Amino acid sequence: MPREPVSRDLPLSVIGVSHRTAPVEVRERMAFGPSEAGRALLELRERIGIREAVLLSTCNRTELYLFPSHSPRTLEHARELLSVRAGKVGVDLSRVFFHRLGDQAVEHLFHVSAGLDSMVTGEAEIQGQVREAYELASGLPLDPPMAGPVLNRLFQTALSVGGQVRAETRIGEGTASVASVAVELARKLFGNLKDRRVLILGAGETAERMVEALARQGVRGILVANRTHDRAVQLAERLHGHAVHMERLHEALPLADIVLSSTAAPYPILTRPIFRQAFPDGPRHPILMIDIGIPRDVDPAMGEEPDVFLYNVDDLRAIVDQHVELRSEALPDAARIIRSRSDDFHTWYASLQVVPVIRRMRSRAEVHRRSELDRLFQGWEDLEDGDRERVEEFSRRLLNKLLHDPTVQLRKGMARGGGADLVDAVRFLYGLEVREEEEEGERSDSGSSRVDIKKGAGE
Repeated sequence: MPREPVSRDLPLSVIGVSHRTAPVEVRERMAFGPSEAGRALLELRERIGIREAVLLSTCNRTELYLFPSHSPRTLEHARELLSVRAGKVGVDLSRVFFHRLGDQAVEHLFHVSAGLDSMVTGEAEIQGQVREAYELASGLPLDPPMAGPVLNRLFQTALSVGGQVRAETRIGEGTASVASVAVELARKLFGNLKDRRVLILGAGETAERMVEALARQGVRGILVANRTHDRAVQLAERLHGHAVHMERLHEALPLADIVLSSTAAPYPILTRPIFRQAFPDGPRHPILMIDIGIPRDVDPAMGEEPDVFLYNVDDLRAIVDQHVELRSEALPDAARIIRSRSDDFHTWYASLQVVPVIRRMRSRAEVHRRSELDRLFQGWEDLEDGDRERVEEFSRRLLNKLLHDPTVQLRKGMARGGGADLVDAVRFLYGLEVREEEEEGERSDSGSSRVDIKKGAGE
């Protein structure tokens, strides 16, 4: 039977787009809601039999994490899935996709979870979004699970890294977020916001952060429009405001100087017809609209309306750059944490690769130990039980000592990237032939332990 090769590299990939590679016009077309992300992962398993995958989709990125991904067919199907989702966007998608492989994919996820790859460096929302993506993949009714031993360990570690970076560095000081930056932009344009009338579209976590930022600016009496009216009531009451039914949005618009929007709607909810219904003769005062939804909540054509000043999430970069400068001192410490935890993950994966061979080696040695003891005891019938137990214990200790150094060196060799030859040598010397399905099962067993991912996650 031919020997199965031991992987010298980590066959992990991440492929996708982010605010660093693609404009909002592309990212909004490639965004996935939770149910859509679940269907996409199921499609990957059905079409190409992908073993493990997690899909992370936020306002700033859509990323597919795949394991194993050494097959060009796997990556091609991943690109196709995202391209089909985007449809015709008037952009060469090959120019906006990014791809990270192996250890680079590990470090990329750690940077993402720590907020180092966010538009607002150090923002905390992304950590919750990473957790949600992981939990969605873990919860799919599949066997084997979509977040199997490798991605399970990877995402648990990423959440822990995010918490460690925020706890041990100053990367998160100031509680900056895209929501707070949007409010800061409004302050820069209008000055004092106390007397400004604000309409918020949406009532999710981002809208909550907008309300918190508005409260710090002394704003009171906001309007909140949301599909779920009760949720809008709860949020509006925090600043002594009023809730608005979404179908009556045209009645609320004339009351607002500033519109801040972040909903989960898959299409624009503030369109030209609604705007012109609100202002049949045009607005009588300037209106600032800041749309940080992905997909966008405000029709881009609204920017062409008189006295409307429309900004989207990509327009916030100038203010974001100021936050990057304030937090730049923390970046070296954060990078050191990420490198160290990435090395730890690499060592874990390397050890996972040799587990089947080590188990076979110990199993073979145990068979020989048992056989020799049986032969010894056959000519030693009058040996007392206590002496027999001491001989048994001596043989076990001797076996463990003889196997200890080879086991440690195998793990160290794999961690340094040179252990594949060592594993092949051990297989040859011990006569170990491991079938692929047995080896895969043993690797899965050794890597499938799960812990509470909320512990140490920093939120």
